[in-house]
Amino acid sequence: MLHRLLTLALCVLFANQSAIAAELSIDEDFKDIVKVGQMRGVPVKWDLEANFAVFETQVKEAGKLGADVLITPECWLDGYAAPHEDSSPKRLREIAQPLKGSKYLDKVSQYAKEFNMWICFGFSSLEDGKIYNTSGLWNREGKLVGVYHKTHIQTHDRQYSVGMGLPVYDSEWGKLGMMICADRRWPETVRTMRVQGARLILNPTYGSYSDWNRQVMQVRAWENQCFIAFTHPKQSLLVDPGGDIITRIDDVNPGVTVTEIDLRESKDNNHIQDRRPEIYGPLSKGKYNPEQYIQDKYKE
Repeated sequence: MLHRLLTLALCVLFANQSAIAAELSIDEDFKDIVKVGQMRGVPVKWDLEANFAVFETQVKEAGKLGADVLITPECWLDGYAAPHEDSSPKRLREIAQPLKGSKYLDKVSQYAKEFNMWICFGFSSLEDGKIYNTSGLWNREGKLVGVYHKTHIQTHDRQYSVGMGLPVYDSEWGKLGMMICADRRWPETVRTMRVQGARLILNPTYGSYSDWNRQVMQVRAWENQCFIAFTHPKQSLLVDPGGDIITRIDDVNPGVTVTEIDLRESKDNNHIQDRRPEIYGPLSKGKYNPEQYIQDKYKE
């Protein structure tokens, strides 16, 4: 009788643990240790060849350092030319890359496979006749597994079409999120990816990297209990789920920093567990219309 009771108790315990794991989207097959590479360097606006040459040097260095994931700054390929005074949708279209048939993106794929790493690469893309501020995600086999379009666009970014989603992408570490530069300023961005299971958010950027920004990134990571890899031409910043800075390198010279992190530190208790989604309804009301804000000089 006692044996049966013990067996029943163990079955209930395992069933409860399984239910909790399912609710928190835990998969024990996922890896937890990841070496995150962050690339620095100030690119040359409009000079795709020069910028890609710097990337080639840094991806090889990241390979030597054993990076599992390498992140470039925002629109690395064209040097984030959109803010330049002579930028226009027409000129951006001329340097935007198709997802298939681009010699540069084909090389990114080759390097991902050659150096056995995931690569988050920033560029302007041309898709279905539209140009986007884009980050692509290639896996170790060189397959393009994610394409993210910047979702929060202002001023010069209105030359681009606006991204329409905040997806997460399957990886050997579970879900990965991507956001670009100013997307981080809206708290809904990281939270939306976090509740989809992302423990690590890759953040190619080109904007502010001041102390103000550092504080924002610390809050974003802390309130969402996740890692955020803020990757700027002049700064590599990696923040942990407690809001603590584990890497901060300020350097205008080309280089790459690799940091090993343990994604088990990203937990679903506290802020994630105690959310109240049933009372957040007003956040999803309204609709953004970017066309009404586009300045005449940016209209095609």
